[in-house]
Amino acid sequence: MINRRLLLGGATIAAPALLAARRAAAQEVTLRLHHFLPPVSNVHRHFLVPWANKVRDESGGRLRIQIFPSMQLGGAPPQLYDQAKDGVADIVWTLPGNTPGRFPRIEVIELPFIAHKRASVNARATWTMFDRHMRGEFGETHIITAWGHDGGLIHARREVKTMDDMRGLKLRFPTRQAGEALKALGATAIGLPVPQVPEAMSQGVIDGAVVPWEVVPSIRLQEMARYHVGIPGTPTFYIATFILAMNKARYEGLAPDLQRVLDANSGAAAAEMAAKVWDEEGPKVEEQVRRRGNSITEISVEEKARWQAATAPVVQAWIGQMRERNIDGAALVEETRALVAQLGQGVT
Repeated sequence: MINRRLLLGGATIAAPALLAARRAAAQEVTLRLHHFLPPVSNVHRHFLVPWANKVRDESGGRLRIQIFPSMQLGGAPPQLYDQAKDGVADIVWTLPGNTPGRFPRIEVIELPFIAHKRASVNARATWTMFDRHMRGEFGETHIITAWGHDGGLIHARREVKTMDDMRGLKLRFPTRQAGEALKALGATAIGLPVPQVPEAMSQGVIDGAVVPWEVVPSIRLQEMARYHVGIPGTPTFYIATFILAMNKARYEGLAPDLQRVLDANSGAAAAEMAAKVWDEEGPKVEEQVRRRGNSITEISVEEKARWQAATAPVVQAWIGQMRERNIDGAALVEETRALVAQLGQGVT
């Protein structure tokens, strides 16, 4: 016959262990996400915050992401990737282009006249190419997603209609390939993290910048550059790519169910969520700038053909540089062009 006291005593002893196991299973985590734009920026308000809220809600409040904009955790934008690698931040939003040459394969979609004018296409193309070819380059971190924005514009103090107008124009560029393309068009290309653009404009260091519409209000570029010049159609002149990178040990330390929540909000799903910001907020910004009285134009289709011819050597030079690193750049270019064309069918 079982001793009732022993049974109850065993239950009493087992209860704390059971509760501890349940608490361990119900892990609660707060991750710190660091980025370089102010909290008023469209990407902060319309992508990073909603994405963090979605992760929180789908985890039942157990996985929270605290966002630190404007480099509040210290350092400079080019240091963000290493902050994720080294654990200074748990997650970072950054541009691979902030560290030129470190991630060579992802530059393929940043080459001149490769990408689509719509972010929805570029986001899918970037993530697909990343998934196929680029994971190894980012192996020091856990990449949540990668994507590309819509076609960037030239925002300047003087009007640009032709390549002749580009001569000597000091323009900020975001990526190595955009810088090379600007040089090929005759501009003086100056590399700067985007938060430095306002000061550089006010001091006359630059005459303008190439950025997408989405970022314009966050750096008040519409107040300093009266002329905004776009490129008609697809392929577009340039785009930049972005990543959400996470500290590898921090990801691996998450409970399996929390990893599954994060994974469900990663990859193509997160890339498409990000792309909506550029595709939806960009036209709103353009309309605001138009109402302000600024000049908004596009170069002609004939002039675009001249620009494509002038920048074609930039693509060939990149292919040569990749060959020196034992990377088949020509194959990457061909695959990316085909993928953009496939994904862009019917997208206007």
